[in-house]
Amino acid sequence: MCIVAIAWQLFDDLPLILLSNRDEFLERPTTPVHQWDDAPIFAGRDNRSGGTWLGIHQNPSIHQSKDIEGTQQNGRWAAVLNFRDGVQAREHERSRGELVTKFLRGTQSPMDFARQIKLQEYAGFNLIIGDAQQAVAVNNRGHAPTPLYAGLHVLSNGQFDDNWFKTQRLRGRLRQEVLPLIAEDSHPDYWQPAAFDVLSDVTPAPAEQLPETGVPKRIEQALSSVYIDAVALGNSETQMPSYGTRTQSILTLCRERNESEIKAQLISRETENAK
Repeated sequence: MCIVAIAWQLFDDLPLILLSNRDEFLERPTTPVHQWDDAPIFAGRDNRSGGTWLGIHQNPSIHQSKDIEGTQQNGRWAAVLNFRDGVQAREHERSRGELVTKFLRGTQSPMDFARQIKLQEYAGFNLIIGDAQQAVAVNNRGHAPTPLYAGLHVLSNGQFDDNWFKTQRLRGRLRQEVLPLIAEDSHPDYWQPAAFDVLSDVTPAPAEQLPETGVPKRIEQALSSVYIDAVALGNSETQMPSYGTRTQSILTLCRERNESEIKAQLISRETENAK
């Protein structure tokens, strides 16, 4: 996953709205979002490492049913992004997707979980974990576990305070086109089409606004849009496309109007790059 936007505690009935694009190599085997048989997790799955990039806690075994409406949830959610700084992952490093699954399976608070991560065991990552009460961001590139303040947060594969072109563009479009719709009517049918449209923005960064992440400028520009069309990441211009945005997702925590219960919902769609 290469970009995430989080509207945290901005709306009473939707305390969390998380939008994401997962950018990945096209050949990496993946199962779309589903209820896992071996864990209380609702998420897509990386079939190579067994983890996930984004998910919620959900346990259908309580009612012996796979009907989402009959499942038990505890409000836990998590997302992980790789950190792009030119440092290659080493063979002995553990899968970053494991961080998401461990949190979703566990019972620790977001802050307690973040503080006990053995940062040096993983390749570079940005991790955001939360429940209905707290959201925490942490990475292993110098960003200590930090609670999110109420507001709109947009991050990609750099530091949490980096203002890359793609994060600024997504932030701006969300403020202008999506958040006002939610304020008018929080029903998903009213605002989610606009949210998916914003996630599909293919506008690239001007050359002078490209970040320095250790990759060639030609590739950096291809990766600079919110949505990444399939692109060849090798040195040859004639190579077949090998990387791009494969999955777009919207994750929400919804507070029922007449109830104190919080319900999580994760909607994902596979892009043309994944077909």
